[in-house]
Amino acid sequence: MATQTGYLFIFNDSPYGSQRTYNGLRLALALARKTPIRVFLLGDGVTAALAGPAPANPEYSPQEMLRAIADETSPVGASPVRACRTCMEARGLTETSLIAAVQPGTLDQLAAWTEEAEKVLCF
Repeated sequence: MATQTGYLFIFNDSPYGSQRTYNGLRLALALARKTPIRVFLLGDGVTAALAGPAPANPEYSPQEMLRAIADETSPVGASPVRACRTCMEARGLTETSLIAAVQPGTLDQLAAWTEEAEKVLCF
């Protein structure tokens, strides 16, 4: 049996259009400083990891928040961040479309992470 791993965050929405993803990333970042978390970007959530977009206000950058979550120098170590490969392909995105902190993932990986998580939060 796999060990429990804290929190799993699943982001389904684009980071632009509503503040659901932004606020979820804020919570994920706060928790990542204290406890192990995992992040999975699903559906339009994969666009949160696009390399290149730069909001006018740098504090509203989902890419910077994802980089900080995946930062190996965090007190609890790096938190893995994955983007659904099928969702990426459906939007014409490749691995090089994403920031380096985010790697493609699979639904099987999400299923395993869900089973291992103590709590799952969906945004």
